[in-house]
Amino acid sequence: MADDAEEVAEVGPPEQLPPPFLEVVCKSSGKRRRFAAGTEAGFAVRVMNKKLEGGSPFALYIEAVKEGEEGVAFGPNSALVDYGSGWRLQTFTEEDYAGGDKGEEFRQKMARPAPFQNAHGSGVAMDVGKPAISLAYIGKILVAFILIFVLGAIFTLALEYLPVLILSINSIM
Repeated sequence: MADDAEEVAEVGPPEQLPPPFLEVVCKSSGKRRRFAAGTEAGFAVRVMNKKLEGGSPFALYIEAVKEGEEGVAFGPNSALVDYGSGWRLQTFTEEDYAGGDKGEEFRQKMARPAPFQNAHGSGVAMDVGKPAISLAYIGKILVAFILIFVLGAIFTLALEYLPVLILSINSIM
């Protein structure tokens, strides 16, 4: 028993764990929003944009910044992580570009889809704005089902009258 008590006493201080949340500074509103570690950056941007008041520019993405270092941008499916002391997470808006020409160029890039490059290097623009299921698509599927059932009925009738056809051919011969 005495040995067990000594072993417990020799255990060192508990490890310092990072906080269970991350703070992201919204540059549009100036507020800090807390998110669980590992939250997708796209989700965090949507939440912050929903809480913005009218007239404030929307956040486009989240980046980690540190004085004297190049920023690290998080894509929409990236998990938010803490890079340690000195790094902070903040949103990036289109107003962060200096000058109106650059901001207009950025808006145009965001508005049009990026071209798809195939193996030969020729680009074919992807159509992002069209919904996957349209009314015409559903109509084509219904027509296909009707044709399948009509074709099935024709074959069923042909098989039903096949013995009669064979008997009439044999009687003629």
